[in-house]
Amino acid sequence: MADALASVVREAGASARAAFGKPVKTWVKEHNSPVSEVDIAVNILLKERLAAIAPDAGWLSEETEDDPARLGASRVWIVDPIDGTRSFIAGRPDWAISVALVEARRPIVAALYAPVSEEVFLAVAGAGATRNGVPIVATPGGAIEGARFAGPKGFLDRLAAVAPTFTVPPRIHSLALRFARVADGTLDAAFASRTSRDWDLAAADLLVHEAGGALTTTGGITLAYNGATTVHDVLVAAGLARHRTLTVLLRDRGDLLG
Repeated sequence: MADALASVVREAGASARAAFGKPVKTWVKEHNSPVSEVDIAVNILLKERLAAIAPDAGWLSEETEDDPARLGASRVWIVDPIDGTRSFIAGRPDWAISVALVEARRPIVAALYAPVSEEVFLAVAGAGATRNGVPIVATPGGAIEGARFAGPKGFLDRLAAVAPTFTVPPRIHSLALRFARVADGTLDAAFASRTSRDWDLAAADLLVHEAGGALTTTGGITLAYNGATTVHDVLVAAGLARHRTLTVLLRDRGDLLG
């Protein structure tokens, strides 16, 4: 299934990349969130291809009206056709195709494809995570000093006022790709605000965990997907030791969460 999923996200990414940097029709949906005709086209392609891989699975996508029937499905595809639509529209490279198959409310297989950099991230529950076929591992160690952190600017500013000095690389606008950079060791930790949704997270979640890290709420709670609500609390992802350091700090300093 992972190989089939990799083929599907590559096809979807190639379709989106063909329109990247060209004029496309865009509009704004609820919560002032942008969407483009390419998001919709990729969504249609993914729904057709993924149905062939797991015909019994339900469907939850950012670009499809929610169907409550998914709540009764034993397995569900959770999809973001283009995570980082603002970047796609603006011609920035940090956008990705994000797909995960969820069973018993946790991802069991996941693919994330960054078409501009041609990186395919794959994870299978219990079998590890790879980038372009090479195993990836979250960075070890628990120190904050000198670590590379990514997340909402306001949160990072508050954290910097009380924590040892850390570095903040250039912003990664795709949340899924931001967390994938924790899985591959490019970042030492990443954070998300309370606005993240199932489709932003499910694939990256499995990547981080299969790379030897953790992606949880700041209270250390593992995420559950395909629930009645798809919105999640403030999140932190890191290798296990650093994740422990950060969750302890944030538990003691709830004021940092905003």
